[in-house]
Amino acid sequence: MRLGLHYWNFSTPADPAEIAPTLAETARIAEQAGVSAFTVMDHYFQMEGMASADEPMLEAYTTLGYLAAATERMTLGVLVTGVMYRHPGLLAKIVTTLDVLSGGRARLGIGASWYEREMRGLGVPVVPVAERFERLDETLHICRQMWSDDDGRFDGRHYQLTETLNVPAPISRPHPPIMIGGGGEKKTLRLVARHADLCNLFGTSPAEVAHKLDVLREHCAAEDRDYHSIAKTVLVTRPPLADVDAFVAEVAQYAALGVTEVQTMPDGHPVEFAQQLAQQRVVDRLADLSPGR
Repeated sequence: MRLGLHYWNFSTPADPAEIAPTLAETARIAEQAGVSAFTVMDHYFQMEGMASADEPMLEAYTTLGYLAAATERMTLGVLVTGVMYRHPGLLAKIVTTLDVLSGGRARLGIGASWYEREMRGLGVPVVPVAERFERLDETLHICRQMWSDDDGRFDGRHYQLTETLNVPAPISRPHPPIMIGGGGEKKTLRLVARHADLCNLFGTSPAEVAHKLDVLREHCAAEDRDYHSIAKTVLVTRPPLADVDAFVAEVAQYAALGVTEVQTMPDGHPVEFAQQLAQQRVVDRLADLSPGR
């Protein structure tokens, strides 16, 4: 079982001048501790319900570009890119750039955009949810085409590209892994079966994740896709440091379901959080868990 660190809050420390060094130091310590992936959100306002919308927030891919220079081994990605925030041709180029500059460590995490307050606030078109999923499907087709030898046209319902030229190509082979985030049973998990190398589910409970994976298995059968070719990942909400034994026990239940990566979120000062992950050997203990199913 691998551990990823999901950096969702830029409010600690409070001084904006300390955001960059804190971010870099957290990533370096986490990498030294064996954390395998580092992700950030694709939001421009902080998520309501988690914190106040006007708390500090950074643009995701600029942040990951900064971290590419501060780290050497960790996979870098967005959990997850909002499909409405970037034209798909440009998104493919952005992820390619991150992959090249990081030495092949980029991951495309993507999903249907949902935070309408920030969309309306910043002038992003707000379209019906059904259309967002149509755009997500086309975006994934475009990214795969731009990461192939086909640099020709793409003619979709929502996007038309006359050239899908993308030079240099990504270092990752055959392309940066595609992660689709979300547990929507009718649309999201069907798109996972159709396009994704990884899925990402919200860790509400092992029982709920088991149900979502059963649904995914059904979609894979309908799409003639090998269910086992899709890596399963889970964002775990249980704080790992409050009770390490309980955290490991919960993750062991996810491992039994075939999950191979979990993400955790700092719940205090991020540098101290990363230091405690190392001191309490959380990564080492998770590495002993073997996936089932």
